[in-house]
Amino acid sequence: MSLWEWTARDLAAGIRTGAVSSAEAVESCLSRVEEVNGALNAIVEVDAEGARAAAAAADDAVRRGDDLGPLHGVPVTIKVNTNQIGFANTNGVAALQEPLASENDPQVQSWLDAGAVSVGRTNTPPFSFRWFTENELYGITRNPWDSTRSPGGSSGGAAVALATGMCALAHGNDIGGSIRFPAACCGVTGIRPTVGRVPGWYGPIDLDPLLSVQIFLVQGPLARTVGDLRIGLRAMEAPDPRDPWYAPVTADLAPLGRPVRVGVVADPATGDFTARPDPAVRESLDLAAGWLRDAGYEVDEVQAPQLGEAARLWWRTALPEVKEFLLPLVNEVGDAGIRTFVDHLFTAFDDEFGEVGLATYMGGYARRGMLLRELHLLMEDVPLLLTPMAAEPPYRLGEDLESAARARELMSAQWPSMAVPFLGVPGLSVPVRVHDGLPIGVQLIGRRFREDTLFDAAEVIEARSDVRTPIDPR
Repeated sequence: MSLWEWTARDLAAGIRTGAVSSAEAVESCLSRVEEVNGALNAIVEVDAEGARAAAAAADDAVRRGDDLGPLHGVPVTIKVNTNQIGFANTNGVAALQEPLASENDPQVQSWLDAGAVSVGRTNTPPFSFRWFTENELYGITRNPWDSTRSPGGSSGGAAVALATGMCALAHGNDIGGSIRFPAACCGVTGIRPTVGRVPGWYGPIDLDPLLSVQIFLVQGPLARTVGDLRIGLRAMEAPDPRDPWYAPVTADLAPLGRPVRVGVVADPATGDFTARPDPAVRESLDLAAGWLRDAGYEVDEVQAPQLGEAARLWWRTALPEVKEFLLPLVNEVGDAGIRTFVDHLFTAFDDEFGEVGLATYMGGYARRGMLLRELHLLMEDVPLLLTPMAAEPPYRLGEDLESAARARELMSAQWPSMAVPFLGVPGLSVPVRVHDGLPIGVQLIGRRFREDTLFDAAEVIEARSDVRTPIDPR
């Protein structure tokens, strides 16, 4: 087995003991990038020189007997909408190629302090605002399972790099599914942690972040295994005063009582913008539910209309902000794809919601507190929820550009992605099976700051799943 196929946990252990070197691991991943990235376009800025220098320093530290971090010498990638010293935070936009970052964002610094070695930066759609990872600056990122399908967005480059062995861990961020949906599309795992667990800041452009960005956005890892996801998240949690939302929560929380109850939510039954799952998605959900039941979980279907309403309110709060503050910039410097998508998106939004005035907009945020209360009460009895990751399998490339009607269908299919950020609870995407050549995943939702319970349940699903990565492009 080549080193690019190893898990992050095994690489970290091997480097720590001297069984392998960081230089060997990094060279293996760089060779893999050279082999497959041309067809996939996942890593759009390869930092071979910087990675080799960092790997050499990591190996020197091992030889000196220094204290080593949990990711010491492990090859990782960073998303291009993130500040990393010496790189432009382009966010997939050609006009944002300057300036170069003079400091690392908190999540980047945490991983580097844990010993990680960055081999490159991964693609994102313009303004990280599509479910398809393509832009005129870097080009199209393709799904390694099927080149005609989207790898998801906005962390599509991260998911593809992982799924094909170009890195052992990948950084992503998630405001509306941008970690979890690409992970599902590419057959890897990804976690959106509770708001406040991972210090981060979002500054790709010189503007104060929108309120929805401050409340909904989180940083997190993608990985090929749940075990790697655990160490990737733990290494990202280091305190940083630059994040005003950071909450120093211990990782050692009391275990849940047994048996743990899991509520299956296939359809929140709240009407528009909450599509029923495609049959292949529903079958995958039922498989995952059965595996959890076999492992001793108490699994039943539950009614959770809070999820459907939360998804709807995500649109009602975030899109008016986008329209007011971001749309002028999109129209000024965005590429043709993002302008077409946003046009379709707002046509669908206006058809559904009409003109959203101040009272309606603020009412959405006001309703959030009551929804959270209702969800917390539900999760006192049912501490885990199991949902589709999206109501459809991975989309065909360019589907969001076809029409406003299709954009509306995609918005509706994404209700599991949108509900979790609005509520601020953690969500984890884990692959279940391969159907018609494409991976299909499910989502686990937990109580605030109980990511540990998501990992435990996801490992049960992972053990039964037939999805295996890394793969060669198909």
